[in-house]
Amino acid sequence: HETNQQYKILRLKQVIDLTGLSRSTIYDLLNAKSTRHDSTFPKSIKLTECTVGWVEREVHEWIESRVAKSRV
Repeated sequence: HETNQQYKILRLKQVIDLTGLSRSTIYDLLNAKSTRHDSTFPKSIKLTECTVGWVEREVHEWIESRVAKSRV
């Protein structure tokens, strides 16, 4: 990883728009106790005490991996 790499942080609404997933589905994918858990889905990062976001690049990489899997 480059040390001066720029990160764009996405909020939940933006992740919903990019992935086409609902809020509850995203949180199910992140929840290890859920039957819909997906360990490859990007983890959220804590921005403040009550705010989380996702690294845009990681979300795009996850989407690309889903497309690649569907094309095999």
